[in-house]
Amino acid sequence: MGLFTKDIKTMDDLLLHGVQDIYYAEQQIMKALPKMIDLATNRDLATGLRSHLEETQKQVERLQKVFAKLGKEPSGTQCPAIDGIIKEANETAGEIEDKAVLDAAIVANSQAVEHYEMCRYGTLIAWAEELGHQDIVRFLTTNLNEEKAANTKLNTIALRKDVNKKASTAA
Repeated sequence: MGLFTKDIKTMDDLLLHGVQDIYYAEQQIMKALPKMIDLATNRDLATGLRSHLEETQKQVERLQKVFAKLGKEPSGTQCPAIDGIIKEANETAGEIEDKAVLDAAIVANSQAVEHYEMCRYGTLIAWAEELGHQDIVRFLTTNLNEEKAANTKLNTIALRKDVNKKASTAA
């Protein structure tokens, strides 16, 4: 099932496709986070990423419950958007030598991921509400709230934990 193909005939089909998309995205994020954790030199950043990896695992479990409520087996559909964001993050990380600058890039790339997820979850919540799927709205809302909190933590790390400041003074 591809986005905007004839496989999507109804709003329910669109909702399912969106859930499959974010399910795939969360799985790809779980694969990408350990590398970002290993590259991070700022302790607060590494700790925050480790914490979000644990949250992401719980988010996948909630999405599995969403599939169950929809009467579907959990499955992902390839998401070129998240693949592109992760690819760009990996390429950027490979181009940066200075560890302080790399930490700032990790924060920025992580926020790109968070913003994508916030967008997806917000849309899925709106669609689920419109379709009367209140039984899955709470799972999606919990995931959305965790993504928002992760983004806020990344802002704090960048601005108050001096990641950006240290990067700006790198030689």
